[in-house]
Formats: sequence, C-alpha cells, structure tokens
Amino acid sequence: MIDRIVNTKNMKEANVVLLSAPYENGVSFMGGTSKAPKKILSCLNNNLELFDVKLRCEPAKIIKTVHKEILNLKKLIPEKAVKKISFEYYKLLNNGKFIIMLGGEHIVSLGALKAIVKKENPKNITIFQIDAHQDLRDDNSDYSNNHNKYAHSCVMRRAYDLGFNLVQVGIRTFSKYEYNFEEKNKKTITVFPWTKNNKIPKIETIIKSVKTKKVYLSLDVDGIDPSFMPGTGTPVQAGLDWNYTLNLLEKLFEKKDVIGADIVEVCPQRDSVLTEFGAALLCYKIMTHKFKKKLFS
Repeated sequence: MIDRIVNTKNMKEANVVLLSAPYENGVSFMGGTSKAPKKILSCLNNNLELFDVKLRCEPAKIIKTVHKEILNLKKLIPEKAVKKISFEYYKLLNNGKFIIMLGGEHIVSLGALKAIVKKENPKNITIFQIDAHQDLRDDNSDYSNNHNKYAHSCVMRRAYDLGFNLVQVGIRTFSKYEYNFEEKNKKTITVFPWTKNNKIPKIETIIKSVKTKKVYLSLDVDGIDPSFMPGTGTPVQAGLDWNYTLNLLEKLFEKKDVIGADIVEVCPQRDSVLTEFGAALLCYKIMTHKFKKKLFS
C-alpha cells in the first residue's frame, strides 16, 4: 500500500481534516490561489517523506487524516464565500475535528473564525498571524473602485471586529490606515515587524506576547521570505527564515493550545513547486505538533 498523509476517507475516525477552500475572487495582484489546495495535497500525498527525523517515527502512520473540499466557491462574492465556508467549518467543529484549512486567498480564514465564535468566546483566543501584511484595512477603497469590507486585506480587521486578539509576526509593509488602527488598539493587537530597523525577536518573546491559552494559527505564506516561498500573490522581500518559522511553530504548539489553523495565499508557479511543497511540509509539521502526544501514547 502506498504511504499517504491523507490516509482515510472515514470522517468519523479522522483526527485531522484538511479542508480545501479554493477561493480567489478578491485577489488584488497575482491570481492562482484557487489552484493551491490541490497542489498542496498532491505534494502531501506524493512528494513528502513521512519520516520525522527528530521524532524518529512516521506521524502519518498514526494520525488519521481526511480531506474535504468546499465546493462551488468560485463565483461567489467574498461575503457569501465566507458564509459558505463558515457553515461547512462549523459542521466539522461540531464533530470535534482539528481542522487545517488550505486556501485560497486570505479572506477564507474569516469563514473559519466566524464558525469558531459560535462555540468559543473570541476574547479567550488569539489569532497568531504570520504575514507580510497586517490585513487590518476596514475596506479596500484606497486601492480598488469595487469597495469591499471582505477583501483579503480586511480579513484581520473583520476578525478583530469579532473580538479576537491578534499577534502579527513578520509584518514588513504597512498602510497608514492599518498602522493607525493598530496604534489605537495596542492592548489587543501585538505586532512584530520584520523591517530593516527592527531586530528579529527571540521566539520566546513572541510566544510570551500571546496572552491567551487558546490560539488560532493563520499562516499567510508571504510572511515567509520569498526565497523560500516565491509563489504567493503579494510577495515582499525579507520575510521569516525557513528554520526560524519551523522553530516558531514548534514552540507555539508546545506552549499553547492551537485550536485550528490555515495556510493561505499560495499561488502555484509554472516552473517551480517550491511554494506548494513548502506549504505541504508546514501542514505536516502542524499535524505532527498538534498530535505529538498521540505519537508516543
């Protein structure tokens, strides 16, 4: 039998649900994010080695993983796409599954967060956002004539409106609207800039800034340096180093209760699979960290 990370079709027995949300109806630069989930899944099942050299085991042989795709998102306006994603996500939450959503543009994360607030108090949860951008605009009117409060650049503003705390890591491009909003809300928004004049923070410092036990991880791949993840919609130079990212995720799962995650903004390139392969590897690492205790029980 061929080894695969997606290793069951039985939703009841699954520990992890990989939830594809192939949506990109609101991109503002390079398109292609709707193709990402399929590409990431292909790498997960066909290209990744299952063996974790640090843990000396094959986590995929123990963790049961199922895949589900949210269908018919393509033609929906962003607000309706978020509503549909939220509906599907909530059904999985009711079944007690750990969900890793594969986007799609970043607004798909809001669908997950809207589902979570139906079951949890958002004030007890921090969104741990790895990203080059703050995504705190109230709308996209400063760069688009099609004004929309559900643009990808607004996803964390809408999440903040729901009551979540934010810790943003890797931010290195700011709009004045986002910066001003952050300055007025420093008690609930913590930002770790990745700009020329800022020293790279210690991982322990970032983790200590998270004041809640529960965390939702939102990983926009443009938060990572484009030398490692070039295939993304709005690439920005000088992001997180690859090994730093892996160590940061490991420490986050060690210290906090990560209740869900997403990986967004992968735009597959014609002549490179580096980004989708990296996203697949990050996905596998998230699964492994979440169920580390199960691996040795």
